[in-house]
Amino acid sequence: MFGPYKNTTEDSEKYQKVYLPKVEAYRKKLDDAILDEYKLADDLIPTSTGIDVTKIPDGSMTKEELEIINLTGCKLAEKIASGEYTSVTVFKAYAKRATMAHQLTNCAMELFTDEGLKRAEELDEYFKKNGKTVGFLHGLPVSLKEHYDYKGRITHAGYVAYIDRVSEEWCLTSKCLYDQGAVFYIRTTEPQCLMHLCSNNNITGKCLNPTNTSLTPGGSSSGEGALAAMKGSVFGLGSDIGGSIRCPAAFNGVWGLRPTQKRVSMINCFSACSYKDQEAVSCVLGPLARSAEDIDLFMKSIIACKPWEIDSNLIPLPWKGLSDVDPKTLTIAIDWDDGVVKPTPPMIRGLKLAKEKLEAAGVTVVDWKAIDVEKYVNTCYSMYNADSNKAQKASLALSGEPVLKLSEVCLSFGCGDDGCSVDEYQKLAGTRNEGRIAYEAAMQANKIDFILSPTYCSVAAKPETIKYWGYTNLWNVLDFPNVIFPTGLSVDPSLDAPDTSYVTRSEIEEYEYKLYNDAEEFKGAPINLQLTGKRWFDEDVVSASKIVAEIISA
Repeated sequence: MFGPYKNTTEDSEKYQKVYLPKVEAYRKKLDDAILDEYKLADDLIPTSTGIDVTKIPDGSMTKEELEIINLTGCKLAEKIASGEYTSVTVFKAYAKRATMAHQLTNCAMELFTDEGLKRAEELDEYFKKNGKTVGFLHGLPVSLKEHYDYKGRITHAGYVAYIDRVSEEWCLTSKCLYDQGAVFYIRTTEPQCLMHLCSNNNITGKCLNPTNTSLTPGGSSSGEGALAAMKGSVFGLGSDIGGSIRCPAAFNGVWGLRPTQKRVSMINCFSACSYKDQEAVSCVLGPLARSAEDIDLFMKSIIACKPWEIDSNLIPLPWKGLSDVDPKTLTIAIDWDDGVVKPTPPMIRGLKLAKEKLEAAGVTVVDWKAIDVEKYVNTCYSMYNADSNKAQKASLALSGEPVLKLSEVCLSFGCGDDGCSVDEYQKLAGTRNEGRIAYEAAMQANKIDFILSPTYCSVAAKPETIKYWGYTNLWNVLDFPNVIFPTGLSVDPSLDAPDTSYVTRSEIEEYEYKLYNDAEEFKGAPINLQLTGKRWFDEDVVSASKIVAEIISA
């Protein structure tokens, strides 16, 4: 599971003398971007951790502003299109909320609400002049993970070396959102190397989980998860090569979609590594949102732009939209244990509730039998580092920045510094393909429509601790689409005491399972679940997740 890694990139003198002043200037610019009218009173910003901050901004917002941020994106788009709300009114509510969210969670890498206001004003003028909207997202405030190129703005992907790199072009997917009428005003934080299920980087530091600020918001779409929980955008654009949309969605109690590859463009997604340029395990872009309907709106908007006409790597597959699902026609398999790391008590409680409620609604529920999970997870790990970590290390070495704890973990995945030969790489791809066929065959043979599982073996973890990605990156290497959704449950110490009697099966299970060692420390952490569908049938899993979530949370 872990290979050799040697830290050979740190250069304290260069970092301190050349780059730290740039980091400090970057932080000051971010602080200065917090407008006075959006600043929280000092007594509203907690000085302790381990608390739920999601409601703190409510008292600083008007009744109308709260109504706006609590609408789904679909409803809000309708109200803008009917003239009930102006884009400026909507934008100001979200700009205030997002700025307050940042003050409470450190979720932003860039705030530019002045630009967002100008954009909203232009959209209102267009609507007034033409009597119609520019697209599906007209006037909707949308957030972006930082590492997507934004023309004329710095994009560094969490690497200190690129802290003054200015994007020359747009990320194609961001541009599609913009062309559909989205308003941009915040870009959110990510971890160093873009490969932690956590949030730390040397530029802005750690982001906090707003449901319990002593926990991680997940990663690498860290800020997007926190911002969604804080209702600071209608939805946001994240990316996922190992769990980077799904863990933040799960840990913060919101929705997320990891679509099948080649449906959403990766053009001009900046990264210091070679992940976006290889196909052994593909990175994908997708939304973090607050409802299945808004996931549908996001995907409909992107694909309506026909991005395959620019990015020929994409499959020209139109978005079919949501469909009605009769729960009595569904067969859902529950993954109680992937055979590598057993889920902790709160996750088991969530799965048990799901089984009970789904069966009561007429869903056929069966047990999922894990298939060679460790083999496929290790295959994925080696695909990450097949280039012997050359691309990652080269970018770290440019600034000599400190290599963070979880960066050392991700750089030791699989083959680590040893890398893979071409022959070995081809064999990894062969193993991947065998896995895709095996999982499809198992679903077909047992007439299984969807697989219900944890997203991680537990709820949101303590910062800088997670090493095992198997409940998510299994599906990256197999490329089966997933939706994360809330169950309505959260950790209750009276119900979710750690199971100290369980005898772990391996060193990695011993480590991960016992991270959940005191239920009080995880109090309030959301219990979300992951629904997995069949490759290319993304719309089906989004549609099914809607009814499954409604049944479980009722």
